[in-house]
Amino acid sequence: MITPLSDFDRLDVAGMERLVEHILRGGVHGLFILGTSGEGPSLGYRLRRDLITRVCNQVRRRVPVLVGITDTSLTELLGVAEHAAAAGAEALVLSTPYYFPLGQPELLTYVQRLVPRLPLPLFLYNMPQMTKVQFEPEILHELAREPHILGIKDSSGNLDYFSRILELKKQRPDWIVLMGPEHLLLEGVRRGGDGGVAGGANFYPELFVKLYEAAQRGDQATADEWQRKLLQISPLYSFGQYSSTVVKGMKCACGLLGLCEERPAEPFQPFAAAERESIRQILRNLGLVV
Repeated sequence: MITPLSDFDRLDVAGMERLVEHILRGGVHGLFILGTSGEGPSLGYRLRRDLITRVCNQVRRRVPVLVGITDTSLTELLGVAEHAAAAGAEALVLSTPYYFPLGQPELLTYVQRLVPRLPLPLFLYNMPQMTKVQFEPEILHELAREPHILGIKDSSGNLDYFSRILELKKQRPDWIVLMGPEHLLLEGVRRGGDGGVAGGANFYPELFVKLYEAAQRGDQATADEWQRKLLQISPLYSFGQYSSTVVKGMKCACGLLGLCEERPAEPFQPFAAAERESIRQILRNLGLVV
């Protein structure tokens, strides 16, 4: 889920409430806040706690709420984790620290020492584009022995890697493997993955739910039909050369749908009129706006 903002350190509360209900009406099976789409690392800790409290109070356990806790500071990470547990979240999500890169032995030790201190179960989050470090399959083999680690979200976009971490299901049948890049959701489920975490579900949740359900029941024709529609969304993320354009594209789409304000976390700025009109045309082609 994106984080609607009305100022650089203030939530767009009304927009957040509309967005949550819009996503839930689309039939999703959970909410992941303070991840990459949620701009978690760019937000102040007061705002993060405010978002966690408000989302958990609004959702009221209709679906699980997962909270991103990735940080460069262990102290702050644990503080957010404790707040998430008190607010009623179901699980935490952790990627690798993103300033000083860790070697694989240190990363293994870091997670093994962290897990007993966390108040909720944990999902790992492989996002090497942002953190410079990958959870290599060799250490995942060790981490899968931890019963409080539920599984992993892989946003690497590397299908060979995805297939390798699916092999961990032989070691641990309840291990959950989720696809990050939304255009690979269908292929991920076909290979044996358990689902996906799709940023596009902020503005078009029904598409991803229908695609997932068709893939799960082996309805190839219906899944391919939804996949073709999904690929129409891809240009929405390409108005620029940096990863921030993905979040800005999602926020712009949500703004054009009247869900929330479009402001990204600073230092980034909303799209200009030309990009905004191009995104409106994409939404119009999908039948989401007139």
